[in-house]
Amino acid sequence: MSVSPSADMDSFRKLLLKANAVVILTGAGVSAESGVPTFRGAGGLWRTYSAIDLATPSAFRSNPSLVWEFYHHRRETVASKHPNNAHKAIAEFESRLTKQGKHVSVITQNIDELHQRAGSVNVLELHGSLFKTQCLKCKKVEANYDNPICEALRGKGSASPVEGGEKIPELSLPRCKVSSCGGLLRPYVVWFHETLDPIVLKKAERDLNSCDLCLVIGTSSVVYPAAMFAPQVAARGVPVAEFNMETTSATHHFGHIPFFWSKWRTFADSSSTVTS
Repeated sequence: MSVSPSADMDSFRKLLLKANAVVILTGAGVSAESGVPTFRGAGGLWRTYSAIDLATPSAFRSNPSLVWEFYHHRRETVASKHPNNAHKAIAEFESRLTKQGKHVSVITQNIDELHQRAGSVNVLELHGSLFKTQCLKCKKVEANYDNPICEALRGKGSASPVEGGEKIPELSLPRCKVSSCGGLLRPYVVWFHETLDPIVLKKAERDLNSCDLCLVIGTSSVVYPAAMFAPQVAARGVPVAEFNMETTSATHHFGHIPFFWSKWRTFADSSSTVTS
């Protein structure tokens, strides 16, 4: 039996009103409207390199200068972007439900921190952040918003395919500021062939196992293990609502009719009516 779009949104609002613990799963689609290039789309090419080829431990070991130029470019690009209505609606939704004594967790695959800049507080970053570093020597992780992150990267990172230049000496790349350490820093992001931070994963699993509503927003549901999250929640009988440009490989797992992006825009532009 078909259901009209307006009825779908009404049904969705009723679910939100009853929910006490909500998990919001987000991906690159949420930030695309802010102008953040998607990793697998047209923004996945930097110079003549595939972004996927540069986001690996082996690439960093073989050419840390090149990888840091790439991430310096990404940091500068993202720093110039601003949260869009989707980020703001999610933050407003979290704030409203928190004041009602309810729980909202934003579990994101994004590394741009736009959720936090929009005002979201309870954010779990599955893949890390462009604005955090980790020392390869002492393993310390810390926030870093310096621009440039080191003087040797000033003016570097052009995405032009004709750009090349000499390698930056390793000692001139970002270094740990801990006294007596000085180890080489790496971007604190989860690269291909790496596993998620077990502490972050444990927190995500805790929220997923206790939620009574799940929203999937702007993610293609193809990157694992995040791709398993919503189907596992749906298997428990928990309602899952999906907001995307089109159906995904995970859509058939969800008992709730998927909403397309226009419906998310409706929610984003009128979030104050959702919890009233």
